[in-house]
Amino acid sequence: MFVTWAPYFDCIAGGELIRYFYYSFRFIFELLALPFIFASALSSRRAQKRVDVGLGPFPLINNVYHKRALELAGYSAETFVSQVWHITSNFDVRFDLHRLSQNLLCRKLLLNFYIFCWSARRYRTLIIYFDGGPLGQGTAFLWRLEPYLYRLAGVKTIVLPYGSDVQVMSRSPNLQFKHAMSMDYPQHRTRHAHIQAMVDVWSSIGSHIVGGCEWVDYMHHWDTLMIAHFSIPLPEQGERKPPGRVGPLKLLHAPNHREIKGTRHIIRAVEELRAEGIDVELVMVERVPNEEVRRLILEADVIVDQLVIGWYAMFAIEAMASGKPVICHLRRDLEELYVAAGLLDGFDEIPIIRADAFSLKEVIRTLHTDRDILVSAAERGRGYIERHHSVEAISLAFSKILAKLIGPPEGTVENRA
Repeated sequence: MFVTWAPYFDCIAGGELIRYFYYSFRFIFELLALPFIFASALSSRRAQKRVDVGLGPFPLINNVYHKRALELAGYSAETFVSQVWHITSNFDVRFDLHRLSQNLLCRKLLLNFYIFCWSARRYRTLIIYFDGGPLGQGTAFLWRLEPYLYRLAGVKTIVLPYGSDVQVMSRSPNLQFKHAMSMDYPQHRTRHAHIQAMVDVWSSIGSHIVGGCEWVDYMHHWDTLMIAHFSIPLPEQGERKPPGRVGPLKLLHAPNHREIKGTRHIIRAVEELRAEGIDVELVMVERVPNEEVRRLILEADVIVDQLVIGWYAMFAIEAMASGKPVICHLRRDLEELYVAAGLLDGFDEIPIIRADAFSLKEVIRTLHTDRDILVSAAERGRGYIERHHSVEAISLAFSKILAKLIGPPEGTVENRA
């Protein structure tokens, strides 16, 4: 009998019992806090909210740019974060410096409760992601109630996707991407049910939902469709450096998600071309500040973004804004969606050089021989970013959304009327 039950006790001793008590503690702690959070949300409904839009609590650099876009539209905006990453720490309110932000479970939960109550009284509108707001960070069940609590507090929520927050892989039609996710992030499977529930609850209860990129694969609804909500301040024209017409072809790649970005395909293509005597250089950059990334972009001839997902992101946007050509895989069905929706003026508007894992080698070979292709893509890139991803372009999109949710900004003719 002892031998029969021994594996069971080993399993408990190995951590199952600890996880059970950990979850139970969170559940009980949140249950006790819920009446106070509910009362705070209810009282916040009548509070005089001082800021039109809050952006947080995740430390995404896009929030910094989105704040500029909102201010350009005439709305007051503020970024707040519960932590910071290596990319930037340039946020208005940093709760990672708060005395409660220590590695103790009860303190972390209390800090999340505090940030929720604080934000509900401070902001008329929140721009958040499908990870949720402060109550979406490590809570047992309050994450599911958070959109209802913000609604109770009279706070409008604009919900944006950014990547892993919406990637319900059972909904993806891209088998290569499924494989890449399994290789790069095997633990993503443990969050599958939670991510799906978050996408569904925020899509149903959020005030305004924004779709775009390949994120549309995982979403069942959006109120506004954008090619991508990513925005960027355009660099000065003098900062631009055209691609070199002679000498080695200098490629820049950021392998922060190696399988997802198709890094091994890029390395193999470059090695095979070099073995054939073709002068190609590959520089790879990861985990460095954004300023260093921009410097390396200016020194490259062409940027290789990603070969698997089927759409472009911030790295490609920064490159095109800096007058650099970009290689990236664009899925035809996504292009068809954005053309049909009137967001793209035809299939040739995106000035990206198309390539995937199978065609990359020959694309690089062609670019090494015909540098005019690079020059043409570089010249068209900045105009494309101005139309779709500049702070001014995103400002216009956000102003339309906010005009519906909270009205025009204070001081405008419509508001005074």
